[in-house]
Amino acid sequence: MKTTPELLSPAGSPEKLRAALLYGADAVYLAGNMFGMRAAAANFSDEELYEAVRYTHERGKKVYLTLNTMPREYEYDALRAYLLRIRDAGIDAFIIADVGVLATVKELMPDAEIHISTQTSCVSSAAAKMWHSLGATRVVLARELTLEEIRRIRDNIPAELELEAFIHGSMCISYSGRCLLSNHFTGRDGNRGMCAQPCRWNYYITEEKRPEMPLPIEETEHWTFIMSSKDMCMIEHIPELMESGINSFKIEGRMKSAYYTAVVTNAYRMAMDAYLRNPGAYTYDPLWLRELESVSHRAYATGYYFDKSTGNAQTVTETGYLREKAYLAVVTHYDVETSTAYFIQRNKVVSGTDAELITPGMVGRTLPIHSMKNEVGEDIEAAPHPFMKFSMPVPFPVREGDILRA
Repeated sequence: MKTTPELLSPAGSPEKLRAALLYGADAVYLAGNMFGMRAAAANFSDEELYEAVRYTHERGKKVYLTLNTMPREYEYDALRAYLLRIRDAGIDAFIIADVGVLATVKELMPDAEIHISTQTSCVSSAAAKMWHSLGATRVVLARELTLEEIRRIRDNIPAELELEAFIHGSMCISYSGRCLLSNHFTGRDGNRGMCAQPCRWNYYITEEKRPEMPLPIEETEHWTFIMSSKDMCMIEHIPELMESGINSFKIEGRMKSAYYTAVVTNAYRMAMDAYLRNPGAYTYDPLWLRELESVSHRAYATGYYFDKSTGNAQTVTETGYLREKAYLAVVTHYDVETSTAYFIQRNKVVSGTDAELITPGMVGRTLPIHSMKNEVGEDIEAAPHPFMKFSMPVPFPVREGDILRA
């Protein structure tokens, strides 16, 4: 029986969680302050975690907690203590990569839902069924799989075992993200949530007797980072995804901004809903890709869904990120009688400039900035201060949480 795929968004902080839910996520994944693979993200204290689950459940959505590091022997006492502190939070599932963690969660929370992390490199129905036999209800597939391989796995596993796959965001040059470079160069273990991303650095080679003459490593006539992967973007292939048997479409990006979370979630929500309304008449809208190009990203590719990793490494040919548009402000409320929108600033806003407004379910709309007033109603030319409150007239209704961008 076919089911509607879930849209799963990253929530690296409470602000990003709110953005994900407002802009269309069915579920969010996040980490506490321990045992998650994004140690540098803001993450959630125990108190914030309880509040995040309450807030999410009030909106009929789900929360998945990442516990996908591989704890050492001396860390299990801390793991058990952490699980005991959060077990009454109401978390919908735990994302796990280590069988010891799985056993510990099941011991302390026998009814807990278990999702197997992509860190386990699941690439076959045999592996998926093994995880299912250990109590898993979902497997997050390795990024190295093609769509055809995913379809075959779906055909050969129990119907109740769900499949999750990444459809957008950063990719790692190492197999399923298991890399030793960061630990080697900086002492920060990428497999324990502290990756310094050395695969994005620029490397040179030197000849033994001429160390003062480093040579850049080149693959083609355009110099490149040979270990830096392109970002995945599947917005142009929604029908293939919707018909693949994948139960949950996952967006990468807990380290990215709240603007990134909102815009990427919104684009995929619009595309998925367009397909669900009428699969036979589905039409791709290029404006969805325009939205995704407005966020911080490397060059886009389709990952390995259509190209085997052995034949196409999907590495970039230009340095750095393509920067996102300026995240100017967020709407706090709207006065219908005066057609006035009230904002809280995120970056400097200047009167007399053009901006765009992002609303859930819609692409950006042009919104000229003019007639700005401060919190006490005085005319101002700009809102230069962090979190400064201001207002201005708008030509169309807006909603709380709408985003103003340059």
